[in-house]
Amino acid sequence: MTTVILDCYTDEPAGLGVPPYLGTYPRYLAGWLKSQGQEYIYLTIDDVRLWKNYGGKKIVPKKSQKTDIFTYNLTNNADNVHKILENCSEMYIICGVHVPGKYLSAMPGTLHEVSKLVQNLKCRKILMGPVVFGTSLHGGKESEIVDENKFEIGEYDFNFAEAKKYSVLGADILQCIPDIRVLEIETGKGCQRLKGCSFCTEPLKNKFVCRPNDDILEEMKALYDNGARYFRLGKQACIYAQPDLPALLKNIRKAMPEIKVLHIDNVNPVNVIGKNGEEYTKAIVEYCTEANVAAMGVESFDPTVVAENFLNTTPELTYRAIAIINKYGKERGPNGMPKFIPGINLIYGLKGETKETNAHNLKWLHKIIDDGFLLRRINIRQVAVMDNTPLKEMGGLKFLHKNKRYYWKWRNQVRQEIDVPMLEKITPVGTVLHDIYTEIYDGNTTFCRQFGTYPLIVGVKGRLPLKQFISIRVTGHMKRSIIGEAVLQN
Repeated sequence: MTTVILDCYTDEPAGLGVPPYLGTYPRYLAGWLKSQGQEYIYLTIDDVRLWKNYGGKKIVPKKSQKTDIFTYNLTNNADNVHKILENCSEMYIICGVHVPGKYLSAMPGTLHEVSKLVQNLKCRKILMGPVVFGTSLHGGKESEIVDENKFEIGEYDFNFAEAKKYSVLGADILQCIPDIRVLEIETGKGCQRLKGCSFCTEPLKNKFVCRPNDDILEEMKALYDNGARYFRLGKQACIYAQPDLPALLKNIRKAMPEIKVLHIDNVNPVNVIGKNGEEYTKAIVEYCTEANVAAMGVESFDPTVVAENFLNTTPELTYRAIAIINKYGKERGPNGMPKFIPGINLIYGLKGETKETNAHNLKWLHKIIDDGFLLRRINIRQVAVMDNTPLKEMGGLKFLHKNKRYYWKWRNQVRQEIDVPMLEKITPVGTVLHDIYTEIYDGNTTFCRQFGTYPLIVGVKGRLPLKQFISIRVTGHMKRSIIGEAVLQN
């Protein structure tokens, strides 16, 4: 009989496992199974969709069509899915989206979809991952709740001593995946703040603890030896909380000289302006690769919203952190992008929000751009309300419903007034960008991007061969993406 790991993809405040990322959940689980003497077969939800919805026949889009991102991320086991599932005795299903987003070449599974796909399988179905705290593929909604009549709820709470062992044992999961993956590396659990933001699930999962640097290095080396070359130190609430980050980054580059991407993710602005902030920023610029982005969970520049939702920073502190990162990171690197610049997350639908909230956001965003600072991206979403969070207890979606009619207007204002001129500053017409990966088709347009933490999407006219690296010249700008033309083959 067969044990299957079914990866339906995960997206959390601290951790991304949606392709082209590969999260920690399937890797640790693979290592745990091996430690128990069990062999596993790794499948993605795309493999199962292809079998259930198309009889295993791979879809080739017509010239007028878009690439089917529901079946784009197949494993090396895709051709044998029917036989694998017939012989499956246990299925560990990894699922859960807590911070919904738009995904270029993948689509996470909802609980409803996953239930339908596996309902007729005669095996144990063990649900694991962030889904046990709820899941929502779209902002502005309550989370889907697990039906315990359909699934067992699996325990998934490996401490770092266990993770050290399992992460190394599970590194060979990469042999199941034919495409490039950015490996999400866990550096910490929980949030160092005593009271987390009102909507966040991280404090519900773990108390704050940093992972030992040597353990991080050992896992990355095991993945590197299995072919990984793209990494993000991303599964954490703030990378600046990591003890002796400069030494960790230096040792990573020394031990793995052929790494092509080394990026970070979440950053608390308060730590950037703190004791080690400038030292850590300089180390990130020196040892990480360019196009790196510090994702700041600002959520709102409205001081009332900040106070009512226990947010982790004020507008003034955020501005100071942005200035520090720009001071050291604005210079361009070899692939054509700035080495290290901030990104900002904004959420609408929080407690205390009024019609003036967007005016506060725009005031500070205009100040940032007018003062010459760069922001790689502004991520805007409606809040997703998860069970057991303070926001749920304070009223859940009622704050979103109060101003929901303004959301798209507010969002569009930020896109028009800030995003477009910011993109024009970061990638002026004529800029040449390298290491651009051709990813999907949409009609007669090929959408591409660099691998990295928050890569910029590039639309190129024509249907270029997919899954190849090219260089492009910027010819225009959209709200959140750029237009380019292929100029050189790498």
